[in-house]
Formats: sequence, structure tokens, C-alpha cells
Amino acid sequence: MTEQQEWRIGELARATRVTVRALHHYDRLGLLVPSSRTAGGHRCYTGDDVRRLHTILALRGFGLPLRDIAAALAAGGEDPREILRRQLAETEERIRQAQQVRISLLGLLSRLDRPEPSQFVTLIEEMVTMSQPLTPEQIEEMNRTRREWASQLSEEELAEMSRKRAEARAAMTDEQLADMQRTRARLMGATE
Repeated sequence: MTEQQEWRIGELARATRVTVRALHHYDRLGLLVPSSRTAGGHRCYTGDDVRRLHTILALRGFGLPLRDIAAALAAGGEDPREILRRQLAETEERIRQAQQVRISLLGLLSRLDRPEPSQFVTLIEEMVTMSQPLTPEQIEEMNRTRREWASQLSEEELAEMSRKRAEARAAMTDEQLADMQRTRARLMGATE
């Protein structure tokens, strides 16, 4: 029987580019408890621990908070389809936000002679918001707010929004449109 490889915490941190501090934090939370310790108290990790770390990092990459990751791991793992659905919803919302930032940038460029400082403030807010991971609750709240807001618009206002969306799409090059469609198709799981 071959002996299973073990990594001390510093070795694992270097190999995985996860900080020692993060590994200590995962240990305190019970997310990644080392399989053993040396006589001096140093944490030692096995291949199973490394696989668990990979799962934690993958779920983190999907934007799940640590408490949800802990619950998923305690329950024997979460259905990967549900994780992917949530990640898809978050990705689609980020795409929507990125398109809105793009429209704002195009509008700002067209008025570059004398842009208002408030336009830059709004653009900065949109860019900061877009770069932050969204939780499923935030996505649902945005969808609910958007539905409520849209229900209060007149037909003329809805038509104006549609016109502006068409203008923004018309401002995109064929390559940009094709890239956007490929990305959306890939994210939606469609085959090309």
C-alpha cells in the first residue's frame, strides 16, 4: 500500500496560491479541517483535503458565500446544475450591466465636448456595481424591481426604451454583436 502524499499548510498554500490566512480561516469555519497535524501542531493536508479545497474554491468562484458553501458541503454537495443555474443568472445580470455601462460610455463619448460631472459619477457607480458579485437574492430583487418599474411605464416610454436598445445594438459592430451572441449562447448552454 502506498502512503498518501501530505502537504503542510505552507506547501499547500504555495501549490494552490491560496493564502495561509485563508486556509486558517477555512479551518476555523470547519470548511477545510486538515486531516492531521504534526507533533509541533502544523496542519497537514491529504489528497482528499485538496479535492475538498478545490470544491470550496469552485463554489467560491460561482459567487457563493462561505456559509452556503459550508451548508452545501455538509449536505454532501450541492446539485451542480443548480450551482450552474445560479452562476448563469449572475453572469447574465453582469452582461446586462456591462451592456448598460457600454451604452453609458457611448453616450458620454458622443457628448465629450462638455460632459457633466454627474455623468461620470453615475458611470463610476455602474462600473463598481457591475464588478461586485451578485447573490441570488440580489438578482431576484433586481428582477422584481425591474418588473415593478416596467409595469409603471407607459406604452410610449416602453417604446422609447426599445428604441434606445435598438440604437445601442446598432452602434455595435458586426463582430461585437456576433461575439455577444456567441457568449450568450455558450452561457445558455446552446450548441453552435
